[in-house]
Amino acid sequence: MKTSLKTALMGVTAVSALVLSACGGGTGAGTAGGGSTGDADGTGNGEGGGDGEPTTIRLVAAEYSASNTKAFWDDFAETYNETTGHTLEVQVISWDNIDQQTSTMIQNNQAPDILNLNVYAAYAADDLLYNSDEVLSDEVKDDILDTFVEYGTYDGNFYGFPDLSSARALFYNADLFEEAGIDGAPTTWEELEEAARAVTDLGDDNVGYALPLGPEEAQGEFSMWLFNNGGAWKDGDDWVINSPENVETMEFLKKLTDEGLTQNNPARTNRADAFDLFRSGKAGMVVGFSPLAGQLDDEGNVNYEVAPFPSGDGTDSKTFGVTDYLMAFKKDGNQEAVRAFYDLYYQPEQVNTFIENEGFLPVTESGLEYFSDKEDLQVYLDTLPNARLTPTDDPTWDRIKLAAQQNLGLALGDQGPQATLDSLQETAESSNR
Repeated sequence: MKTSLKTALMGVTAVSALVLSACGGGTGAGTAGGGSTGDADGTGNGEGGGDGEPTTIRLVAAEYSASNTKAFWDDFAETYNETTGHTLEVQVISWDNIDQQTSTMIQNNQAPDILNLNVYAAYAADDLLYNSDEVLSDEVKDDILDTFVEYGTYDGNFYGFPDLSSARALFYNADLFEEAGIDGAPTTWEELEEAARAVTDLGDDNVGYALPLGPEEAQGEFSMWLFNNGGAWKDGDDWVINSPENVETMEFLKKLTDEGLTQNNPARTNRADAFDLFRSGKAGMVVGFSPLAGQLDDEGNVNYEVAPFPSGDGTDSKTFGVTDYLMAFKKDGNQEAVRAFYDLYYQPEQVNTFIENEGFLPVTESGLEYFSDKEDLQVYLDTLPNARLTPTDDPTWDRIKLAAQQNLGLALGDQGPQATLDSLQETAESSNR
């Protein structure tokens, strides 16, 4: 059995984290904050504060875990209030509700000063956000990993400041592999198919590969595969969803399905369902991330290993990375207090504590060093600086992501790969008109 990730991560909160957006979500909401307000109207909206004057700002944060998220932000708010002279009010909202609630806030002209969410580009396109030159110090900007700067940049300016990250890898059941006579992790798609067949042939309801192309996160599963076959969602400014590489990728997934090497009905299987199948010991392989490892370690039922995802095109393994954002809304009088928020959050003892307790991965160069002795994280850390993300820097991505979540599974049925990806390509192109 692998060394416990719980030990490596000082109490990782994996059970809640499995349904995250970045990584996922949780349940519950809360508020925190205190001290006197510097707002002219006392609303806590950052209004009325001038340069050097105490100002109240509000953070709306997504809940990653019931045991850590609110506790961290409560402590952070207290430290912020004591050290900056400003006041931070915090509202923590479940991932189940945060999209709807924050959309309503913004539509009603009641946006928070800082918003923790998994999309930012549409707000940047509407000129609602501060860019990094306005609220991040040079020290902070230089410390954030280049890959997150790249995907947090819209129209030449950096707006999407990362709070934490995750990266994916191939999890495999070492006992099933040994029983099936498979020597180690596959490094090519041909080897993956052979391993999946050997595990399936064991019978006893075992499946070779747990494939989730259901609506929860179909775009994430497909991303991991297409990135490892020379594919992409976009090429520059152009959408390439139905590229030959992507069609070939989906044809391979359909082949695995048609030949019975996956679970039944992967088109309706969500990521959480695939994880449950792997946790039951009945799946040979699944794409997972560090919170899944934490849950497996807690349960102790599956002897598993983690390896880089195999390549379909003969190149080095790529990882699908995910991050969520701490974006800052422009408001009269709040800029100095917002800058103070980021100066504090990106201090290593703050950002890395939050990431460590939530069970995720770093977003800074100093974070890579901080986590470098965590043996169980090396497969992720080695590839994180070059991780590939979905095109969150495109304001239309959220709409296209939803279409992908709802429709990618159709490629495994009668509609087939080409027609399904053609339809998504048309959706993407029409969204840009």
